[in-house]
Amino acid sequence: MDFFAGNIYHIYNRGNDKQTIFFKEDNYIYFLAKVRKYIIPHCDILAYVLMPNHFHFLIHADERTERSLAELQIPRNVLSEGMRLLLSAYTKGINKQENRTGNLIQQNTKSKCVSDATKLNEEGYATTCFYYIHQNPVKAGLVNRMEEWHYSSYRDYAGLRNGTLCNKELGQQMMGMPLLDIDYNKIILPDALSNIW
Repeated sequence: MDFFAGNIYHIYNRGNDKQTIFFKEDNYIYFLAKVRKYIIPHCDILAYVLMPNHFHFLIHADERTERSLAELQIPRNVLSEGMRLLLSAYTKGINKQENRTGNLIQQNTKSKCVSDATKLNEEGYATTCFYYIHQNPVKAGLVNRMEEWHYSSYRDYAGLRNGTLCNKELGQQMMGMPLLDIDYNKIILPDALSNIW
């Protein structure tokens, strides 16, 4: 994955064969601790959601994100390497917990630049992606309202939790709106986004 400073990226992946990757509440918390260790040093997270069998992040790349790790045999971007380490560490923990072996999460994490309107042919795609991420638990039928799902950044933006994983100020600035004043539950998203998988 290549990342360039100043752009916003949608990063997502799911369980191998669409299998569950979060088996109990502690797993979500463990994953977020790994995100803090391996991802936060390399970018700003604008939004996230963890679902039973997949996850989404909306990140803002900056000069930290563009760096490469030259000491590796094949130089790799620091965020790509951070994502690899996150998923590897998480898989090891879950495999031990579940007494299983092998891949838990698909090999290739997807990353799409959503801040370049010329590539996406749609202005405001980053904002649409921001809403899509937060609406995932409702669309999947896990909850009736977004604030009921604890494993997303929506509760932080809604002022229901004082989380520190997301850079909320940057998120509000980059989305160009007072996010606390919007009822996300009433926003209708384009069908194209609902077909990511």
